[in-house]
Amino acid sequence: MGALDVNLFGDLGAAARFEEKFVALDAAAVLRLAIKDLFPGRVALVSSFGADSAVLLHMVAGIDRATPVIFVDSGYLFPETLAYRDELVALLGLTDVRSVMATPEELAALDPEGFLWSSDPDRCCALRKVAPLGRAVEGFDAWITGRKRFQADTRASLPLFETEGDRVKINPLAGWDATKLLHYLDEHGLPRHRMVAKGYPSIGCIPCTSAVRPGEDARAGRWRGKAKTECGIHLGVVNGGGGI
Repeated sequence: MGALDVNLFGDLGAAARFEEKFVALDAAAVLRLAIKDLFPGRVALVSSFGADSAVLLHMVAGIDRATPVIFVDSGYLFPETLAYRDELVALLGLTDVRSVMATPEELAALDPEGFLWSSDPDRCCALRKVAPLGRAVEGFDAWITGRKRFQADTRASLPLFETEGDRVKINPLAGWDATKLLHYLDEHGLPRHRMVAKGYPSIGCIPCTSAVRPGEDARAGRWRGKAKTECGIHLGVVNGGGGI
């Protein structure tokens, strides 16, 4: 597939046509298409190293271990998340994992006491997650996410391909459910994030993540009691300013 085909992603109608063209491919085939054919050397996987992140990371490692993997460290992550990152990187032999954070200057100016998460969680996410990711994806034509439709009502219509300004977002696991994820983890003997067994099927920052109760959706523990349901990374075009 040539560069002209890729450029069509800048048009929403073309993105829908590509969605129709590739919707029958399984997740691994979509990843291979993105990494090897559509965007060779110009695509990154953005991973939280969360509850089921091992699935995509394992697939990507099977295609090209040198694929860039971007990990946003807010500074408030559970120690178990950082340990899981290190465990998976070593196990899968990933060679280009990039941990990104807000700069010390940004933190000193905008969150000097470290309690912005309490007074303004949207602004905290913009500072600690959206802006660092925006800088990290500069220079890439596409990035891969691990979002799934079953995770929350707000993701129920998640497509396989999305446009994000001049970039493409690819959601290879959009149609997967919890059972399929668990089967993949078991089939490949992949380790689990230690917080999952404690009732955390979706794992974010310590101050803003709680355990999920029976019958709740997988992301019910994120920003509990607030209208907020997303950190902001998937609510618009990410950029180095992040709206902070």
